[in-house]
Amino acid sequence: MQIKKSYKFAFKTSLVITIVLTLCMSVFLYSGIFPPSIPLVLFLILFAGICYVASFFVIQYRVQHFIYKRVKKIYDDLKLLENTSFSKDRITTNMATLTEEIDKYARDKKIEIETLKVREEYRKEFLGNVSHELKTPLFTVQGYLETLLDGAANNEKIRDKYLDRANKGVERLIYIVRDLDMITKLEVGDLSLDIEVFDIVELVRSVFELFEMKASKKKMSLVFDMEYDTQIFVKADKERIQQVLTNLIVNSIKYGIENGTTEVSIENLIKNKVIVRVTDNGEGITEENIPRLFERFYRVDKSRSREVGGSGLGLSIVKHIIEAHDEKIYVESELGVGSEFSFTLEKPE
Repeated sequence: MQIKKSYKFAFKTSLVITIVLTLCMSVFLYSGIFPPSIPLVLFLILFAGICYVASFFVIQYRVQHFIYKRVKKIYDDLKLLENTSFSKDRITTNMATLTEEIDKYARDKKIEIETLKVREEYRKEFLGNVSHELKTPLFTVQGYLETLLDGAANNEKIRDKYLDRANKGVERLIYIVRDLDMITKLEVGDLSLDIEVFDIVELVRSVFELFEMKASKKKMSLVFDMEYDTQIFVKADKERIQQVLTNLIVNSIKYGIENGTTEVSIENLIKNKVIVRVTDNGEGITEENIPRLFERFYRVDKSRSREVGGSGLGLSIVKHIIEAHDEKIYVESELGVGSEFSFTLEKPE
């Protein structure tokens, strides 16, 4: 049967005290330090004081030695204290402080484990999404090419039709791979920003011109909220901000309604900030979907989103680009009414 460590500690401590007191008694009895004329009461009082002092030092030594070894092992095992080094000097450890530190360590570890579980779930979901997003266009391209190889290539009309569809599938694969590369660089901080001062009004106009034909196919209008006669300068990476505007405006066209409108406004927010708003009167987004809009591959309407194409990474890239500028992005939407995406930019001094 294993003896408890507390019993061992008590046994050894009691043994040491007994030996010390016995030696003290022997010295007093045989050394003749106290002559017989001294009253017994005085002798007992003096002996009791000596016993108290001897017991105090014995217990103090034993407790320090006993606790030191075990506390040091706890600190060494858990590495609770950074830069903690235990010297050879005996230490007196505050057990309440030790308990608090161990509790804090346990709480931190619990949070770390929960975070790892969330990340593991996110990783599984992300890999599943990547697999699905790549699989769909790959199988599409494969299906068309196999059909052509089986003899459909002899029919010029079918051949051109299937080659065009296969090409669209390849283009979607390129979009996904390109956007994955972009978002990976943004997340790990490998993508450097080329900060410059430029006119945000002119940049919006150039994006409007790029997608004017795309909008006209759905009879949509790309407009400013007012006439901007003067330039509005901002300090940012012009190419990346163009990408942000492109993603937001293209999304508004994709999910807009016929004869709808995409409106851009630029307002002074505070002394050194402007806010750019991209507003549409399209389908809108339900409230429960808004918190997840900027997740990679998250789609509000999966079937509808795949019909209109895209990599599913556009809004995630937008968020990372804005955050790389240390700015904020906001979204407000109401189902059946429309959506507004807005982001802040710094003005030059």
